[in-house]
Amino acid sequence: MGSTTSLSRSGSFGSRSLRDAAFDGGAGSQAAGHFEFQRSTTEDDEDELKWAAIERLPTYDRLRKGVLKHVAGGGAGEVELQEIDVGKLGGTERKLLIESLLKVAEEDNEKLLRRIRHRTDVVGIKIPTVEIRFEGLSVEGDGYVGVSSLPTLLNFVVNTFQGILGFCRVFPTKKRVVKILHNISGIVKPSRMTLLLGPPGSGKTTLLKALSGKLDNNLRVSGRVTYCGHEFHEFVPQRTCAYISQQECHLGELTVRETLEFSGRCLGVGTKYDLLAELSRREKEAGIKPDLEVDAFMKATSVTGQENHLVVDYVMKLLGLDICADIIVGNEMRRGISGGQKKRVTTGEMLVGPAKVFMMDEISTGLDSSTTYQIVRFMKQMVHIMDITMVISLLQPAPETYELFDNIILISENQIVYQGPRDNVLDFFEYVGFKCPERKGVADFLQEVTSKNDQKQYWSKPEETYRYISVPDFVMFFNSFLTGKKLDEELAVPYDRSSTHPAALVKERYGISNKDLLKACFLREMLLIKRNAFLYIFKTMQLTIMSIICMTMFFRTTMHVGHLGDGNKFYGALFCSLLNIMFNGVSELMLTTQRLPVFYKERDSLLYPAWAFALPIWVLRVPISFGESLIWISLTYYTIGFAPSVDRYFKQFLAFVCINQMAQGLFRSIAAVARSVVIAPVIGMFTLLVVFVLGGFIIAKDDIQPWLIWGYYISPMMYGQNAIVINEFLHERWSDPNPDPRILEATIGKAILKVRGMFVENKWYWISIGALIGFTMIYNICFVIALTYLDRKLSISSHSNGNVTWICNNDAIALAQ
Repeated sequence: MGSTTSLSRSGSFGSRSLRDAAFDGGAGSQAAGHFEFQRSTTEDDEDELKWAAIERLPTYDRLRKGVLKHVAGGGAGEVELQEIDVGKLGGTERKLLIESLLKVAEEDNEKLLRRIRHRTDVVGIKIPTVEIRFEGLSVEGDGYVGVSSLPTLLNFVVNTFQGILGFCRVFPTKKRVVKILHNISGIVKPSRMTLLLGPPGSGKTTLLKALSGKLDNNLRVSGRVTYCGHEFHEFVPQRTCAYISQQECHLGELTVRETLEFSGRCLGVGTKYDLLAELSRREKEAGIKPDLEVDAFMKATSVTGQENHLVVDYVMKLLGLDICADIIVGNEMRRGISGGQKKRVTTGEMLVGPAKVFMMDEISTGLDSSTTYQIVRFMKQMVHIMDITMVISLLQPAPETYELFDNIILISENQIVYQGPRDNVLDFFEYVGFKCPERKGVADFLQEVTSKNDQKQYWSKPEETYRYISVPDFVMFFNSFLTGKKLDEELAVPYDRSSTHPAALVKERYGISNKDLLKACFLREMLLIKRNAFLYIFKTMQLTIMSIICMTMFFRTTMHVGHLGDGNKFYGALFCSLLNIMFNGVSELMLTTQRLPVFYKERDSLLYPAWAFALPIWVLRVPISFGESLIWISLTYYTIGFAPSVDRYFKQFLAFVCINQMAQGLFRSIAAVARSVVIAPVIGMFTLLVVFVLGGFIIAKDDIQPWLIWGYYISPMMYGQNAIVINEFLHERWSDPNPDPRILEATIGKAILKVRGMFVENKWYWISIGALIGFTMIYNICFVIALTYLDRKLSISSHSNGNVTWICNNDAIALAQ
């Protein structure tokens, strides 16, 4: 009985325990839910407080402040809100923000762009758009025919003389007119991905350059190209439109991040800041609180003048360059990133800018089909969501990449065969009589159907005998096709210029102020000097070894003072010093020549003016000249036994600095004029030979023919020679009486100078220093002028067109039958 009672009580207790446990668990869940709700409410309150604090700031400060979520306690799980200055984001903060927005770039980029677009649409901000029209566009140039077109030394000489005689109308020219584009018209609309197709040599690159305003000045252009009804002289097309070349051209010493950051910094943010200010004002008036992550992203990508810009991290993430961000780009002599990655860097250089129009030429070269598809997919998202205007030229796109495009421009033999929606292109060719086989890629079909050799296999009218349809015939058929008629109707209606968004066309020539451009170029030049430290260390070691050799050749124990013959030894020692100091500036010749292709690309894209490129090079070489001259004079001056006077020591040091600076300026200007690694050394060595021969040492002034004496006075070597010998031989230790009656000078020092045809007055030291400084300035100014007005010398490339081949460089279009 007792045991039953016990069991009963026990069971009863167990039941109560289960019920109590269930009740306690439910209470615990409610308490936990209440805690989570309370914490969420607290976070929202904190969020509101931080945002309210930002809203109370002045406009300038408000546009530079954002709120960023981060996990506190090193990943403990608690999320905190941190107020940040978007203009001073560190690497960790940038990475955190990008990863929060783009966890998987392939999936999240479209979401991010839609969130940005939704924010602007809510308050009625209109995104600037650009429509491009080209009407009756023709491009042609002159070229040599037959054997004369081949790039040989004989042809160069003969063609040069024939060109001079032809200019004087003495001898008829052998050039013939080459039509590159012939009477083409069309419209490139915003928010539509346009694919430019055509066989090699059909004029795709020329069309893209014509639409972006970057055609070579030697070509003749007729017709008109307009942006939103405005012609090129009404705005700056090079900044409104970003042209991406098919050739990779980068500074191999810089990393991927450094290359993109420099480009982004120079291109600026355009009108993003002004649009963001208007967006922020409207949201504040409407009481709308934006998405904090999107707000921080938009603010960080709209602030100008940053050394580390968030848009660079964003573009690298999209292009898959984040894995090689800190690896140097590399070149022929430096191992760096792969060829495909270099191609993506070329694309990224323009994507980090604010352009609303993109002309991309063969961006898939060196990329696999999967990478090309991903990049084109990202471009499509930009075009459709952000209303970008984009034309991409691809040679043989994969079917899945081809399907990403909305419009097609097919060009062949310098004429547009089809332009319109991708969905109608096969209907057009069926209308003409050609059908694409089921297993044939449409892009491949389009490039072959206009070819005389491949056209027959696609003929689809068995009831009719096949006949070759030429390109002019295709153009005629297109004009009668529905798509062609619709295009003509649209072109017949002028674009309404009054509907153009004020921010659509760029009127400023450069993206940032001259001060910021100069600062950016200075920082890059300092970085390049650091990366090329081996070169400067090697030059210093070379100079040190040569100074040791020189001082042992003219050691002071063998150098006596008091006779005319002794003066000749000192004269030779001074010339040896002058020779080495001047030759140490020759390295600027190749350094400058190798950097010119990158400079021309950046100059033509209006990243910076020529003076912003040249000034940092000149200024930052001055300390190097001081260092090299100090090493030379420290090792040789007293060991050789030059005039034992402190002021003479520093005056010789000053002369060497001026000589070295003059030599560097001379060879930089030669490099900018020659623009070729083959021609520049030839001109440089010839110039050096002339300068030395007329410098007053090899041939004395009195021995130079009267008709050539002007060469003596314009030789910078002469002034350098005068400065150092006057400094030495007018010292008091050379003031002994002159024993030679044939020389009409009172002292030995002046007699030595007189025999060599040098000046014998102290004032000529300072005149010579002034002349050297003047030559330095003239050469550097010539360097800037050459960089500003001379175009690049392109490597010769050939393009086939039927039975004619033309070889294109920057100066002419040469043809060979």
